[in-house]
Parts: sequence; structure tokens; C-alpha cells
Amino acid sequence: MSHVGVGPRAVMRSVAFLTAGVLAVPALAGCTSEDPAGKPLAEQDIAAAARARIADGGTLRWAVDSVPDTLNAFQSDADATTTRVAQAVLPSMYRMDETGSPVRNPDYLESAEVVDTEPKQVVVYKLNQQAVWSDGREIGAADFAAQWRALSGKDSAYWTARNAGYDRIQKIERGANDLEVKVTFSRPYADWKALFSPLYPKDVMGTPDAFNDGARRSLEVTAGPFAVKKVDTKSDQVVLTGNPRWWGEPAKLDKIVLRAVPRDERVSELVAGELDLAEIDPETADEVTLAGAPRDPATGTPLMGPEGSPAPGPQGRSAAEALRSWAVANGSDEDAAEEEILAREERREAAAKDRRRQKALSGYEVRKSLEPAYTQLALNGSKGPLADERVRRAVARALDREKLAEAVLKPLGLPAEPVGSHLALSGQPAYADGSGALGQQNAKEARALLADAGWVSGGPVKKADEGEKAAGAEKDEKGDKDEKKSDGDDGTYIVGEDNKNGGSGDGGNDDAKDDADRESGEKLSSGKNTAQGGAPGAYAPKGTAAPAGSVAAPLAKDGKALTLRFVLPSGPGSEALRTVADRITDMLKEIGIGTEITKVPDESYFKDHIAAGEYDLALYSWPASAFPATDARPIYAKPVPAADGSLNVAQNYTRVGTDQVDQLFDRAMTTLDRKEARDLLRKADSRIWAAAGSIPLYQRPQLTVARENLANAGAFGFETPVYEDMGYLKKGAQGSRPSAPAGSSASPSPSSSSGSSSEPSSGS
Repeated sequence: MSHVGVGPRAVMRSVAFLTAGVLAVPALAGCTSEDPAGKPLAEQDIAAAARARIADGGTLRWAVDSVPDTLNAFQSDADATTTRVAQAVLPSMYRMDETGSPVRNPDYLESAEVVDTEPKQVVVYKLNQQAVWSDGREIGAADFAAQWRALSGKDSAYWTARNAGYDRIQKIERGANDLEVKVTFSRPYADWKALFSPLYPKDVMGTPDAFNDGARRSLEVTAGPFAVKKVDTKSDQVVLTGNPRWWGEPAKLDKIVLRAVPRDERVSELVAGELDLAEIDPETADEVTLAGAPRDPATGTPLMGPEGSPAPGPQGRSAAEALRSWAVANGSDEDAAEEEILAREERREAAAKDRRRQKALSGYEVRKSLEPAYTQLALNGSKGPLADERVRRAVARALDREKLAEAVLKPLGLPAEPVGSHLALSGQPAYADGSGALGQQNAKEARALLADAGWVSGGPVKKADEGEKAAGAEKDEKGDKDEKKSDGDDGTYIVGEDNKNGGSGDGGNDDAKDDADRESGEKLSSGKNTAQGGAPGAYAPKGTAAPAGSVAAPLAKDGKALTLRFVLPSGPGSEALRTVADRITDMLKEIGIGTEITKVPDESYFKDHIAAGEYDLALYSWPASAFPATDARPIYAKPVPAADGSLNVAQNYTRVGTDQVDQLFDRAMTTLDRKEARDLLRKADSRIWAAAGSIPLYQRPQLTVARENLANAGAFGFETPVYEDMGYLKKGAQGSRPSAPAGSSASPSPSSSSGSSSEPSSGS
């Protein structure tokens, strides 16, 4: 996993921390006769084709989010484009397969195995005898040793993002010959396959200066099917060309151009024919699908819309409109007739422009799968109401995760199943649904947890002019928050006035009302309290709980309403997150929790809010890893005090962790028994669920648009792209497409590199 937005060494301010280690955990995930890992929910969609059917030559113009600030994947400002470049131009000892598991890369590695465990773990790598750097030098032990020294953490002159695994190596030696590399570990390390992928030449790793600055804008020495020709910051692109010293299957493409194109500008670039491959948003996917749909031969309009919906009517006038035009044209009002003629011409021009746009897009097709990443609801447990694990658990128990997954994935025709693990995704060996440790959705039990934590339904709230904020609330950056406060004279809660005290409105949208019963069998209030004769406007004495049945009444404690600050990114591409946030807000209203949504610029979302701990609730994503013991540990490890008195949270932005979880990770990282490691990881996941610091929601959709004749590229799913196999089909050849994913109501429209650090994303 690589870093986007926030480096792992971001300075964290000191925060209070409450451990959830005393939490009793229900039945932990265990082994059964049926493998709980299951299968990937969706296949990759890349229009797979045999190399013999692909023409030689051509350029692939591939939209990316940015031109990377560095080509060194082990620096904190590396991004997703850094990873793309590294995959195409550098050795990787292991690649990811369709289940997100590591598999040996035969282009570089003939074999690798643990040859000793006592007194030390020893791994011997036997390299492909043809593997050479682009300068002609053999890939060998000197490169392995230079990368180990740079990433071991022993020399602070190297500006490294991480040293996990490399810090466990004791020494690296030449083996029986030049093709053997012998790695001896000081401590057992189960995830040794995560190392040396990518592998940089000793020219990059050999000195701090070369590591820190030498590979930021160029890679002079490479060893992949492609080489870096240039990083062009003026035209915002990275140009890759074929490597003449490549010993594997030759690259089909002459050139790959990675162009930085903002997400909201990609559709116009597609219309202009300036892109061949791009990740897109659902709206663009709908437009591309519609453009490629069968058309009525008479009108030229699509017969069917996206996902089989009826296509919109022709771009023309209705019969009534035509009759009005005839009347005007044959009447005495010449001005009105002229206006009608001009309007008609404008409609014709708009229709012609729309036809040209659709024709341009008809040469593309949408390829979709599920990204190897999941979106979670993060609960900041360092302060405020969420420092109490009972409140966090109540929030979690209020969520209908199935409905949240459906809201994002069902309209795309993708399997809408909630994610059951923090550490793996369905199909990966470590996956098992551990959500039972937290418990299923249950509004009644959620309210009981809140009551146990001292939150009173309809309790008194102090006046705003007493200088008290609602619990958990923060001011908007722009100062335009619409905080809901009581305006009574004595801080008394007024029953039924739901627009006060962080009120819950009307109890949510129709979907939320339909599910009010949940598991509890209890009818939820719409927020209009009439139970026990309680008419709107009636007064309740201070400290008196709301009458039975007022389940949507706002909660209060110590004069503060239970209102949580929900921070979201505001930029294009985050529409799905905002939709999910609205659904979550409605679900929390039903148990009396208010939310204040704060939308912040994308560039400040992680640095100034998530990493800094300035939020109560937030939505962001983590990539799935083939090595969760190594890559997930800093995400869920218990924060520890730093030397300067601040709290070192690593990448645990929820600030929720336990000693027990840390111990399970450490044991999983040490054992060389794969079954034992999986069992330990599943136990760790159950305890992470129980602590309720983060709630996995759904696997992220992966939508790409590609030229119809582009093969072996698109929505890659778990698998590492094979860059040398990408290319354009020969005339008459066709690529294969996957069938509809399990649980999908629609067929696909016709149409992570190991060894890097974990990284969150604010996308959908």
C-alpha cells in the first residue's frame, strides 16, 4: 500500500486516549469446515486477450490523479502514480493474484524459500539468470543489501516512510553463486514475501543523497518491461517507453503516457479523444454506457439507458410544443414567431452537440469491478463522547451496513455486501467476518448503551450564551455552521421541538423510517412526540427523561446535547461519501444522536482533520494488503506517548487501540505457520470490531473507461497489472469480459503493490 495525502511521519498533536482493552469480546472468528475467506465478490474486468491477438505498437494515454512528487515508493510523499510507475519499470519479487495473495514473479525470481528457522530464519532467493538492470548489470545481492540498509531504520539520514520487515533483517549475503541472495533475519518474520517489491538499484538506495533526492524526478536505471523516459511537470505527465534490455515477453505498447487529469475534467478529455484509459465517476460511467447502447434507427436515440433503464426521449419538441409553434408562426405576433425560430435552432444545435458527444463516447466502454480497498466510518476515540466505548458501540449498532453498501454499489450493478473484516477482503486468505464481536444492528440495544453511558433522551441542554458547545461539536472552518441550540430561558428541553438541542428533525428519510423497527421490534418515532399525551410544546422538568416512545428525541448529558462533528471532503469525486454520510446521519437520528456535517477542502481533509484528530466521525478508505500483519498493524496499533509528550498514533487516526490487539499482530508477524497466522489475524480483527473505533462499510467500486479495442487493462481488482500485455487488439479480434458478479442485478456494460506503506483515501 502506498501513501496518499498524509505521510506516516505527520506530526500528531497530544490527545487523550481511552483504551478499550477491558471490553469483553463475544465469540471470536474461528476455523470451520467451510473456508471463511470465500471468493472475491467481483472479477477483474480488463477485456483479457491473449498476446497473439494484440497488435504491436501504439500509445496508451492513461489518466492519473497527479504527477508524482517522487518516483521512490518508499518515501512519505509517494502516491498511487508512484506505484504505477514502479510496477512498470522495477523488479518485484512477488505480484498479487486474483485473490489478493502474493505469487512469485518468474521474470525476476526462480525460487524463494525459508531454508532455516533455527537459530535464525534464513531465506534464499534464486534470481532469474536473465534479470539485468537497464545499464547491463546483473540484479543481485548488492541491490538487496543496499535496499535493506536504506530501509532498516538504523540511519536517520534516509528519509524513509517505513521500515517494517527490513528492521528484522540481520544480514544479506551472496549465496552459492551470483544468482543467489541469502537473507538472515534477527527475528522471525512471517511476511518476508513483502520485502524487495519493488526492488530499486543500489544506485538509488546506496547513499542518503541518492535515496532522498536522486529518484524524485527520474530513474536512470530500471529493470522492467518499460523505462522512465521523462517526468514532464509542465505538461503534467510521466512518459514510459519500452526497455530494450527487457528479457521477458516484449511490451506490446510502444509508450505509456500517465497524464494528470482532474476527475471532473476526464469526461471532456474523453469526448475530445485525448484519453484511452481512466478511472471515472458513476455519472460519467452512465453517460459512456448510454453512448454505446443500441439506438433507434429512426431517431438515433438510445433504446436503453444505463443498467437497463429506459432511455430518455429524443432531443426534440413535444406535440403540444409543435402546435404552439405553428400557432405563433401563423399568427400576427412576428416577434414571438422569431423567438420560436431561434429557440428551435438552439434546440437543434444542442441536439447536434449531444449527438457528437455521444458519438465520441461510443468508442469507449465501461469496465467495472471492486477495488482492493474498503470504505470505513472512523470514530475518533481520543476525546468527547466517542472516548466512551459504549457510545462508539452505540453508533456502530445503529448502522444498517447493508443499506449503506447498497446505496453505493447497487446502482452500479456491483455486489452490495458489507465488508466483515478490517484486515482483509472477501477472497483473501485472512478474511473472515468478525463483525459478530460487535453485534448486529439493533436500535434498542444502541439506545441502552447510550443510557448506560449517562445520555438522557430529552435531557436538559444549557443555553448557547453560557459558552457551552454541544458535545463533540466543532465550528466549521468557514464559521458558517448551523448549530442547533436550545433558546429556552432556563435550559429546559421542550418536548416535540425537534429543531432544538441538536434536534433529530423528522427522524430521517423514507428508507430510514421503513427500517425503524430494526432487530428490536420497536416502532421508531418520527420525531413528533405524542406518546403519553406529550403534545408538541409541552415542557419537561430539568433532568427528566423524555416519555417512553420518544426514541428519536435528542440525547443530553451534563447540559450538552450529543452532537457529533461529521467531517467530509468537499471536492468532486466525493459524492458517494456525502450520500453515505447523509444515510448515516439519518440512522443516528433514530437513536437520538445529532450530527453536524462539516465539508472541508480535499487537500486539507487528511492533514488538518483526520491526522490531526479534528473530527468525531469521518469516512475514508484503506487498501487491502496481502500482508496485513505488517501493513495493518500501524493502522490499529495502540497509540503511545512520543518523546516530545505528544501521542504517536502512527496511522491509527481513530486513536482507538488495545495491548491485546498489538500482541496478536506481533504473534501473527512472527509465526511462520500460515494457518496459525490467519487465526491470529482473525482474532485481532474481532477485537478491533469490539473496540468500535472503525466500522468497515463496503468495498470500493472500481469504475474505468477504456477504448473498446484496448485489451488487458481496466478494472484490475486485486491483480497487479501486467504492463507488457496491455495493447490494442488486432482488427477483428475481441477481448473477453467477466459475467455479472454474484449478487448483481445487471451484467457488465458492454463496453497494490506489496512492500509500500498503507495509505488512506478519501474517495468513495
